[in-house]
Amino acid sequence: MSTALIIDDETQMRRLLRMVLESHDYKVCEAADGPLGLNEAALQRPDVVLLDLGLPGMAGTEVLKRLREWSDVPVLILSVRDQEAVKVEALEAGADDYVTKPFGTGELLARLKVIQRRRFTRQSPQIIAGPLTLDLLHHEVTLNDVPLKLTPTEFTLLKVLAEHAGRILTQGQITRQVWAGQFTDSSEGLRVHINHLRKKLGEAGPRIVNEPGIGYRLEAE
Repeated sequence: MSTALIIDDETQMRRLLRMVLESHDYKVCEAADGPLGLNEAALQRPDVVLLDLGLPGMAGTEVLKRLREWSDVPVLILSVRDQEAVKVEALEAGADDYVTKPFGTGELLARLKVIQRRRFTRQSPQIIAGPLTLDLLHHEVTLNDVPLKLTPTEFTLLKVLAEHAGRILTQGQITRQVWAGQFTDSSEGLRVHINHLRKKLGEAGPRIVNEPGIGYRLEAE
């Protein structure tokens, strides 16, 4: 059974989330503000955190930054704020995904499942994302066991996306990992390489989904 920590100042929202999560075999703990949420995270060691941004006393983004100083627990942002800049800030601060209120419970549970599964601790030089296998030792990629020819940049880009399959990565997060220390027109260069990758992955490969104004997500299932 997974433990979910809800950090939200609205009593009705916490009640709704508790009902949904407990009906799907989650153990639930909750907090009504940021400092209490951080204390609960340290005490309960949850498997996933559902975090509101508009919290009293300490903003949700600040809670997230402090949590990321010592924990890599998956964090799903639940907020009424739907501006692209707010979403990018939360993702850059370490959120794993972002769902805008109001939301459907089916979507919520699906997103939770993905971010819990993606908790990534590499034990081998392989990354497997659906039909895709990346051999990091030999810099080789196969799609349904068929070798795929990629440029070095395309390989690195696909590695970054596959490591976080199911999760939105901002353009900034991607370019910092693919072109570390290099000056580049990130948005245009990234778009070109994404298009090349999509063509090479074709219909049989995982989809690279564009989240407009935010970044990209690799859907491997």
